[in-house]
Amino acid sequence: MAAAVHYLTFLFLFLLQNATSKASPLPPLFRRPIRNHSNHSNFAKHPRRNPVVFPVNHSSCDLFAGEWVRDETYPLYRAKQCGGGIIDPGFDCQTYGRPDSDYLKFRWKPFNCNVPRFNGMKFLQEMRDKTIMFVGDSLGRNQWESLICMISSSAPLIHTRIIHEDPLSTFKILDYNVKVSFYRAPYLVNIDKIRGKTTLKLDEISVDASNAWRTADVLLFNTGHWWSHTGSLRGWEQMETGGRYYGDMDRLVALRKGLRTWSNWVLRYINAPLTRVFFLSVSPTHYNPNEWASSRSKTSTLTQGGKSCYGQTTPFSGTSYPTSSYVNQKKVIDDEVKEVKSHVSLMDITMLSALRVDCHPSIYSGDLNPSLKRNPDRSSDCSHWCLPGLPDTWNQLFYAALLY
Repeated sequence: MAAAVHYLTFLFLFLLQNATSKASPLPPLFRRPIRNHSNHSNFAKHPRRNPVVFPVNHSSCDLFAGEWVRDETYPLYRAKQCGGGIIDPGFDCQTYGRPDSDYLKFRWKPFNCNVPRFNGMKFLQEMRDKTIMFVGDSLGRNQWESLICMISSSAPLIHTRIIHEDPLSTFKILDYNVKVSFYRAPYLVNIDKIRGKTTLKLDEISVDASNAWRTADVLLFNTGHWWSHTGSLRGWEQMETGGRYYGDMDRLVALRKGLRTWSNWVLRYINAPLTRVFFLSVSPTHYNPNEWASSRSKTSTLTQGGKSCYGQTTPFSGTSYPTSSYVNQKKVIDDEVKEVKSHVSLMDITMLSALRVDCHPSIYSGDLNPSLKRNPDRSSDCSHWCLPGLPDTWNQLFYAALLY
């Protein structure tokens, strides 16, 4: 009897399913999964296993609000651990004679949480078969080289290869099929020759750049410094927007137009669950000692009338910095990035970087001749950052935001 009831029940369900399948699609449980033929790995399929960071109280964590604390376990690596030819001479301060090293002994500590220490093996395991691409100016290159060093020092047995080309350079970790690339695009938008003049095209991203960026699973963009260059440092002869040519224009207006072109590219080509996108806020410079001298009136190592960061060996004290010319540029960048916040995460490193007046190469930027070293006001690099140094912190925060 029981067997007969079981058979009739099975027959009824079979006939019901057969009848309903002709009138409506199969229920979700029985639908064949749609295969994704994209080359990208879908981050949405792999939710984060941990909270963004390790909170110490119930308030939300802001990775970029905090203070610098001394930590004797730092730096995360030494320059020789990066491999030959990785660190540009301009960033390799210790090799090129910087006499102090205390600036390497500070760790960024957010107020309400702890940042996980970088783990190269974990990073490679999570990024297996993926491409991470930095896009922007030489500050992006600064950060790219930092990440290579962090990976190489914490996973020393990996097999690697590096290809230096322009505009795209790539560091390959062969064991994991991971690529860490840098694409040089100081303005993000296109530069081209038009009627014999180098033209900054505010409404256009080059096809080559677009195609390269779209191969990445993780993108980290930056721009800023080149938009304010003048004279011989200016990288263009005219600007073009809306079909009209300009010898110059308000640089903040130009920056906003360029970023609007970039954000439209993001909205058109980036599928947020498939590709993670970050934007680095403005990296500050330290060419004006008046910004920090008042807080160091008793201990300043500045020379009288100095116009550089030379001689600075400790961070600016406190948790805020008397901001200067980069503030307006930062506001433009932050505003435009927030317009596409559903697709892009802002890495707001400006304030934490402003506090590190001690971390620039100054006169230890490559093999300067003795006459230049004797004149820091003319030769100091107070724009880029030493490696090891501050960009390692940017990458620790990038690592936390990406994987936790």
